[in-house]
Amino acid sequence: MEPSPSFSQFSPCDPFTDVIEAQASFLRSHHAPFSAMVMEAVATHIGLATQCAAIFATWPGDRRAAALPLRLLAGLHHVARAGVVPELSSAFASLDIDCEAAVAKALVRCDAMLAGWLSSPTQTNEVARSAATMAALRVLAGRFDRPIALFELGASAGLNLVLDAYAFDLGGVQGGDPASPLELKPAWDGPAPVGAQPRIVRAQGIDQDPLDIRSAADCERLFAYVWPDRRDRLWILRQAIGLARNRRVDLQRGDAVTWLCDQLKAPADVGVTRCIVHTMFEQYLGPADKARIAAVLDSTGAKATSDAPLARISFEWDASRTRVELALTVWPDGVRQVLAHCHPYGAWIRWLGTR
Repeated sequence: MEPSPSFSQFSPCDPFTDVIEAQASFLRSHHAPFSAMVMEAVATHIGLATQCAAIFATWPGDRRAAALPLRLLAGLHHVARAGVVPELSSAFASLDIDCEAAVAKALVRCDAMLAGWLSSPTQTNEVARSAATMAALRVLAGRFDRPIALFELGASAGLNLVLDAYAFDLGGVQGGDPASPLELKPAWDGPAPVGAQPRIVRAQGIDQDPLDIRSAADCERLFAYVWPDRRDRLWILRQAIGLARNRRVDLQRGDAVTWLCDQLKAPADVGVTRCIVHTMFEQYLGPADKARIAAVLDSTGAKATSDAPLARISFEWDASRTRVELALTVWPDGVRQVLAHCHPYGAWIRWLGTR
């Protein structure tokens, strides 16, 4: 019979509870109180899940950069959605912050399943971030009156490769497909982005472990990575999946750095702007891979012309990991400009404007 743990037997796992509690604080500050309480319960009781605790204890790199707490939250969300632990399912469905006992039971009963989630890379194909990308693309399209070929690194299920299938309201500026059933309207601070409506003629992506939006299991993985508090994000994800299923998504499996190098070896198409895009991708790269990307972009950018420009749009944490910057780099001049500060999941954009 499965043991019924007594809370008096639980003790924190000091070596790694700090990173779990930091995730709880982050969730609370981003209006996800239930998810924060789940993480607090995990921090207290993770010792019950011996396989998960071992993964945390022996993780070779930065646990925060690898998003281990987020992986575990997604695993618990999956357990709740699957109905494996009824008490957890009930707590997640009602967003009951008195969820400690349910989380503890799930850690005991589903240790092996949760360890599988910890051992797999994150898959947060956050569609709302494409509003920031679209704003940067408007700036790019205004600078070069050229159609744009997109190359996305860490594309997950490819939902942001079809961003022209979504409608956008960017500080009052309309973009994308006005007839789309999905409108992305982040809270906007600052002037509206200048530029023009981009014309995307090609979109390709790469991911180490891409997801198939026609697979129920892969879609479930995407849903599990959405914080349970954020029903609005779940709705957006469902809408995006439905729209993407009607489009051809050019998504490949492989190493992003090698793929990018191969893509940029091909001769540039005159009259087309090649644009590299990545959102919350760099944190999973080591210094050597970051240097390889910078080197290939610089060498390719040195050959760029106004008739065949090269651009890079990044939506990443700054060096201090205190805020997310939307940056645009354009060659042939190679100048990088921070266009905006953004909510990590795209809920708001603070537009800084262009020089």
